[in-house]
Amino acid sequence: MNTNRLLDAIGVKANELYHKYLSEYGYVLPEKIKNIILGIDTDRRKMLLEHFGEYNEFYVLKIGKDTSLITANRYKLTKLRLQEFLKAEYHLSDIPVFELTPIFVEKFFLFLRNTHNCSNNTALKFIQRFRAVFYYIKDTGADIKINPFGSFRFRTTKVVREVLSQEEIDVIYRKEFLTERLSLVRDMFIFMCYSGLSYIDVARLTEDSVKTAFDGHKWIMIQRQKTSVPSNIRLLEIPKEIMEKYRGQQSGGKLFPICSNQKMNEYLKEIATICGINKCVTCHIARHTFGTTVTLANGVPIETVSKMLGHTDIKTTQIYAKIVDQKLSSDMDSLAKTYKRKRYANK
Repeated sequence: MNTNRLLDAIGVKANELYHKYLSEYGYVLPEKIKNIILGIDTDRRKMLLEHFGEYNEFYVLKIGKDTSLITANRYKLTKLRLQEFLKAEYHLSDIPVFELTPIFVEKFFLFLRNTHNCSNNTALKFIQRFRAVFYYIKDTGADIKINPFGSFRFRTTKVVREVLSQEEIDVIYRKEFLTERLSLVRDMFIFMCYSGLSYIDVARLTEDSVKTAFDGHKWIMIQRQKTSVPSNIRLLEIPKEIMEKYRGQQSGGKLFPICSNQKMNEYLKEIATICGINKCVTCHIARHTFGTTVTLANGVPIETVSKMLGHTDIKTTQIYAKIVDQKLSSDMDSLAKTYKRKRYANK
């Protein structure tokens, strides 16, 4: 008797599910109905961090194709910051996606600014990655009524990027250091200043990265780690000398015995102090310096600089391409001479 009642209840439940899915989707999968009846709830709503973890696992599969390990790690860090935020603000280990609100996003932004001392632009990058995961969740078919990012304003702060002048580059280049450690870091930094390569790309350089091109000159020809975009840079005399200094000393065909990025930046601060340079000297400032002092200030067209830096959009190059006073003065001298010639020609 009990068995018959149970079978009748299962039949009623199966019939309800059949009509529900037929009405909503226009088709019915018998296996789905069976799983729901057996308690295997395939429609269970995943929590936010569950979705985020799934997205990160999927993102890792794209490394080397559409993205880099650096970007994948930034998504992992965003998940970690969300986890910390949920614990600090709501005393929760996770939260249903449908409970996300514009206030949640605003509070997370402030958490990044205040607790982790992120700059406005850095905090916005975290929010952008969070938004990308939210849209991924939405695309999976999750039942989401409100877009928590709908009213959030992505207002970036204009950043004045610091660069070294030619005089400052020369001071560092000519300085004699007492330790091999600082001499090596100085050489790597100067190499970056004259090649425009990032720390990670210099660390990856091998003998095969340097090729003799059709013009008879040696060029670095690589794909940038960050974007997988080809980057070809003609080797000037100073970086060639640095390269020859360390050639054949490394295993696996590597060009340089480079230390970690963190250590490099730590030692560069020491070098700046020794050289009397009152600027925050880092590996990345070398890339900015290449884009301004070394190239644009010497008349290299921005299109060429963009190509060497491996940018996909010239707007990105314009961020690096801060015109230094020397170039501005030189351009105005040329303009003044042009008008002077015209003036005397008309007399």
